[in-house]
Amino acid sequence: MDYIYENHKIYVKDKEGKIIVNATFPFIEEGTVVVDHTYVDPSLRGQGIASQLMHEVYKHSKKLGYKVVATCPYAVVWFKKNKDLNDIVDQDLQSHLAPECQI
Repeated sequence: MDYIYENHKIYVKDKEGKIIVNATFPFIEEGTVVVDHTYVDPSLRGQGIASQLMHEVYKHSKKLGYKVVATCPYAVVWFKKNKDLNDIVDQDLQSHLAPECQI
């Protein structure tokens, strides 16, 4: 996949220019972003694309020195499954989010 990195989002476009994979992570506070949305086009689901996308979010955030919290349901579950990658999660801030967002 050819990921496109822009301010606080990573995405992929198809040949027609339609966004088919997308993650957004705006600042929630200085130095900390919130993964608030992930999307994979239905034609690509079930192939591990969303997990690959979250790995890109992880690597990009770590490279830029961001801490991360997650409110997107997929991102929350992904961080729960990938405990070894929780080094960038702002656990204190994450713990103050809604119960369904606890990692």
